[in-house]
Amino acid sequence: MPPTRAEKARATRTRILDAAHELFVENGWTRTSVEDVARAAGVATQTIYYTFGTKHALFKELLDVRVAGDHDDVATLDRPWVREVLAEPDPARHLALHAAGARAVLDRVAPLLRVLRDAAPGLPALTDLWAANQEQRRTVAATLTAALARKATLRTSTEAAADVTHTLLGPDTYGTLVLDLGWSPQAWQDWAADALARQLLASSDASGTAGR
Repeated sequence: MPPTRAEKARATRTRILDAAHELFVENGWTRTSVEDVARAAGVATQTIYYTFGTKHALFKELLDVRVAGDHDDVATLDRPWVREVLAEPDPARHLALHAAGARAVLDRVAPLLRVLRDAAPGLPALTDLWAANQEQRRTVAATLTAALARKATLRTSTEAAADVTHTLLGPDTYGTLVLDLGWSPQAWQDWAADALARQLLASSDASGTAGR
């Protein structure tokens, strides 16, 4: 059957977002225009303005979709991978699953977050978007660390453990090791899980294999 109007609209939206992702990562915020994205996506410039409104709105939706991995309006804390972490009783396995979930997100979004971080100073709308992303990541780290504290004896306070988790599983750490130094995403994931277990868990709780 021929695609419906809604299916065509979704396909066009996806094509625009894919083109925008490639151009923003390659050229940065300033040197990527709506006209550039339209040309790469094979649509009229007005189509992008009609669909998204502004360049900032286009970038924000792109970031949201890449973080989520789909177009569904589901918060990160309600995603299946987070529920799996929360439900896991073994502390080391909890951290391994958390690292795996963070890796899946960062695989999709780390280069884009670099664009946002570098462009944010001096641009209030992007500064707010960067701050919101940081706060969202911090909320996820705090929620999952609080759950970890109910399963294991931590080597530090829950708040400090959330700080460590937020940092180790952050885009800067991933970007340095994977994007700059050439680590594979799997190597980063294994390292992150092991580092979290060593930093956060008392020896008896860290005795399991974090990356299994």
